[in-house]
Amino acid sequence: MQQVFERGGTLEISVARSGAATPTQLDPVEAAGSADLVWRLKIVSLEEESVVVEAPVAFGKTFHIEDGMALLGAITIGQNRWKFTTRKLFDEQPTGSRGACMRLQLPDGVERCLRRFVRVETAALNLPSVSMWPLLDPRTIVAAETANDAAFHAFAAGAPMATTATPMPTVGPKFSATLMNVGGGGVGLRVEPQDSAVLGRHRIFWIEIPLGLDHPVPIVATGKVVHTHLDSSQRTYIGVSFDFTFHMAHQQVVVEQIHRAMQFAQIRKEA
Repeated sequence: MQQVFERGGTLEISVARSGAATPTQLDPVEAAGSADLVWRLKIVSLEEESVVVEAPVAFGKTFHIEDGMALLGAITIGQNRWKFTTRKLFDEQPTGSRGACMRLQLPDGVERCLRRFVRVETAALNLPSVSMWPLLDPRTIVAAETANDAAFHAFAAGAPMATTATPMPTVGPKFSATLMNVGGGGVGLRVEPQDSAVLGRHRIFWIEIPLGLDHPVPIVATGKVVHTHLDSSQRTYIGVSFDFTFHMAHQQVVVEQIHRAMQFAQIRKEA
């Protein structure tokens, strides 16, 4: 933790699931398929018994985590990764910070995450499997985003949702990625070796992020790849910035979808 702080690094934080049946042999970053959102948060200060991190933010919207909420965390240094459990203590805004922050209990210890076959003592994170397509004509996203907006508003209002297929922009062949974390204006994704060749030919993609059975309307957006790196297994990690140039109103819907998912995760935990 001290090394990460001194380097101006970040922690990855997610709301811990309640009532996990048994420990799993899969590292949280290896699982895929549901809607656990992981936030990459900058460390602001480190003390003997607590650490202060920036609050989760997306597109200028700060997302609140309730005091006392159990959290799963991870520290990454190079190819090495450690996981831990912690708890949100309270909100604060230290002098000189860029925005809202929250204080977390410093864990008693951390456990190194092997690439496979590690125990998770509290709960497993299931990271969403993301669908991606090379976006061939960005102007064609408006109809798709408008339909997505209408579907989400209908769902949020408890109204019947349209049964017709959602229109698609003009795109290339589909491939898959895993949602690793959510940041201020985009997401971090992992692409497996067999799907990564397309990243050398395209930089703008149409992205669909499912949020689980309790959130039937997925997030859809245009994403620009802004950085990439390979790990030792030749998997490609990409930083993607969302672009709402052709339909700015859609940004607010994405914010609302993330906000609902965050609220539901905490309600699910308390239940």
